[in-house]
Amino acid sequence: MTAITDVATAVVLGGILAAGFVLVATRVPRLAAPSLSRRIAPYVRDIADPRGLTPLDRATGSLRGRLDGLVAALGGAAGVERRLRQAGIGQDAAWFRARQLGWLLAGAALGGVVVVVLALTGRFTAPVALLPIVGGAIGAALSDLRLTVMAKRRRARVEEELPTLLEFVALCLAAGEGLRDALRRVGDIGSGELTSEIRRAVLDSGTGASLSDALTDLGQRLDTPSLSRSVDHLVAAIDRGAPLAAVLQAQAVDAREDAKRSLIEQAGRKEIAMLFPIVFLLLPMSVLFAVFPGIVMLRLGVG
Repeated sequence: MTAITDVATAVVLGGILAAGFVLVATRVPRLAAPSLSRRIAPYVRDIADPRGLTPLDRATGSLRGRLDGLVAALGGAAGVERRLRQAGIGQDAAWFRARQLGWLLAGAALGGVVVVVLALTGRFTAPVALLPIVGGAIGAALSDLRLTVMAKRRRARVEEELPTLLEFVALCLAAGEGLRDALRRVGDIGSGELTSEIRRAVLDSGTGASLSDALTDLGQRLDTPSLSRSVDHLVAAIDRGAPLAAVLQAQAVDAREDAKRSLIEQAGRKEIAMLFPIVFLLLPMSVLFAVFPGIVMLRLGVG
């Protein structure tokens, strides 16, 4: 145990010494100042480097290439990017894997700190050595779970906002406005997740893309069944020249029916979940309070 304590003490002192050296080095002007090539690289393109990348950019590009390879090796890049779009995060799978790697290293570092503390206090055991691995795995799992929860919550908010938005757009169309103007009005007045996506679609339609393509991209980004169905019907109505106000009214009614159905299903799941504490906690306690006095009385021979 003394050797383990000595090793833990050496790790703590070495970490403090290394942190001190790094802090001192970052404050030295000669070491902290950027080099001449890095300062002029954004303004002058070298013949050997036509893109004008600095060493930092080249290192970042190399790291990004390695992360892309890691994402391809792990698989699931399409699923990660789909969840990132649903969560409203404008990044790719390589960015998420880098962030997940950071969570993994943080969990491993926290586990290492716990190991060192236990070693210093003399309570180190063999299973404690696995704490950095367990902490890293928990950190990576929590990062993935956090992204899934963010995507699920945003999809739920979009489904809640959809009926009201469709009715408002249908009202604007019935008042004589065009579809793009109605969507722009919704984006300017409303607030919420779906409204921000509407503003993005209107911006895309005003910068070269057609309105149908912008709406289709909106449905693909969020990947919500009710929204995708409404967007598909709306795009088909635009292509065929059908009355848009009637189509949107019908889609709003369907969206409200879907919301009502999902609410009933959620209430049913909550009702079943409420049975667990009643069956496994309150009922056994009631039986115990009813039977225990009689058992005590029988053991005492009273009555």
